[in-house]
Amino acid sequence: MKIIADTHTHTVASTHAYSTLLENVAYAKKIGMRILGNTDHGPAIAGAPQVWYFHNEKAFPEVIDGVIVLKGAEANILDYGGALDLGDNELNALDWVIASMHRQVLTPGSEADHTRAYLAVARNPAVDVIGHSGDDNFRYDYETGVKAFKEYGKIVEINNHSFETRKGSKKNCAEIARLCKKYEVPVVVNTDAHFCTEIGHFPHALAMLEEIDFPERLVVNADYDSFLALVREKSGRSFTENVVPY
Repeated sequence: MKIIADTHTHTVASTHAYSTLLENVAYAKKIGMRILGNTDHGPAIAGAPQVWYFHNEKAFPEVIDGVIVLKGAEANILDYGGALDLGDNELNALDWVIASMHRQVLTPGSEADHTRAYLAVARNPAVDVIGHSGDDNFRYDYETGVKAFKEYGKIVEINNHSFETRKGSKKNCAEIARLCKKYEVPVVVNTDAHFCTEIGHFPHALAMLEEIDFPERLVVNADYDSFLALVREKSGRSFTENVVPY
């Protein structure tokens, strides 16, 4: 399976990542990634950019050196009611919004707590992607959650970084992906890159999807034309100016 977009990446603005936006774009172009998501952490994470950063993503163009760059965020889920650390004004101005749980922000609770939070996030129309939800620290009722993601049109992230850093993620992500396959819920394969040379490298995520015979048609960033149509629909932007064909 060929992935044409990496829609979860961080820059030095997150302060625990180490590349600039232009360095990320240059590396994405070098390896043939046609679309890049700029999704720095929301402000609840220590050292993350503050609210004005997300308003001001309008400062960079839709296409940089032939690479489409989505103006995005990885919003933090703050509580078990599903509140996020970015408001509607910020979220609705972005092209691509991931919502994730992080131990640095949210103390793990019970499975019922986590499920309740994900159900609330699923109902939030500003959220596009459920981020790295295979973390054992935040285990939820996967079947209930995946059904809700289907109902409310969410995309489930298969996060390659999780396989290396988040407890239980290999087993849990496979379980979640099987349910996405069962209920026809789309997924997006991402790196969660914190340095530019991580961009576009998804060995653990792709191996797991291959192992469970996950259908390529449900991987939204496996086909350029359909993914471009999806992000145009979500963002209302054209993403055509200065596009250089590959």
